[in-house]
Amino acid sequence: MTMAFLAIAFGLSLLVWSAGRFVEGSAATARHFGMPPLLIGMVIVGFGTSAPEMVVSALAATQGNPGLALGNAYGSNITNIALILGVTALISPIAVHSQVLRKELPILTAITALAAWQIWDGEITRPEALVLLGVFAALMTWTIWQGMQKKADTLGSEMAQELDVHAMPLPRAIVWLVVGLVLLIASSRILVWGAVEIARNFGVSDLIIGLTIVAIGTSLPELASSVIATRKGEHDIALGNILGSNLFNTLAVVGIAGVIHPMAVGPEVFSRDILVMAVLTVSLFVFGYGFRGPGRINRFEGAALLVGYAGYTAYLASSFF
Repeated sequence: MTMAFLAIAFGLSLLVWSAGRFVEGSAATARHFGMPPLLIGMVIVGFGTSAPEMVVSALAATQGNPGLALGNAYGSNITNIALILGVTALISPIAVHSQVLRKELPILTAITALAAWQIWDGEITRPEALVLLGVFAALMTWTIWQGMQKKADTLGSEMAQELDVHAMPLPRAIVWLVVGLVLLIASSRILVWGAVEIARNFGVSDLIIGLTIVAIGTSLPELASSVIATRKGEHDIALGNILGSNLFNTLAVVGIAGVIHPMAVGPEVFSRDILVMAVLTVSLFVFGYGFRGPGRINRFEGAALLVGYAGYTAYLASSFF
């Protein structure tokens, strides 16, 4: 048991560190080969911050633990909104622009509804997983095309500049890319092993482990980037990072895991986890419309998100005992 806890602690630490090195190396390499800042910001950084969830869920599905894969994806979504946006809003209120209310949030809400519809029958089949990946590919293509058409790569530039990718020599960038990727996979294996061992010893499902310990750990890159962005006044990056990560988790992470191993889904996922995820997504609409002024997630609303997350986690923790 002690080894399992040590494996989780070490695996999570190495996972977060290696994800950061992988993103930096990838972004710098892409920059050296002439990739536009928009693509670096949206594709490299976007994929990189969700790399922990993707690799952990893929490995969990490969090893026959689809519950851990699904719990990691949906748990990360809940953690991103309730915990990360809650903490970030307490540090500094987050501005919510009208574009987010008109485009990003409706898309995320529709994707959440798609996820609920797919698990209604108690399973995610390979064809359904392929649908998720197809929707994800279409969204990425449309978003990148729209950004290139408008020549509005300011946000992408800011995201790339956060990594200071111009200063890194190409050989060093390639080394960090390879080292980060190798350690990302290795740390994910360690983390999955520890999580499965704890689940077996405590007699709880790997879904619960995925929703709690693993989800929090794999969401640490989003927490770090969102807090840093907010402290610098870059609210667009902080909020966009969370919304983009949730889209990635729901479509790509679940899609990849489902293609590897079709997943049986217990009824509690629909009645508990998807419901909480949907309520949190809708709450961003309520906070963002700003009935008493400009739309923003203020400190009171951030505290409310944290209270909600504490209640949800406490309910899940009761499954341990």
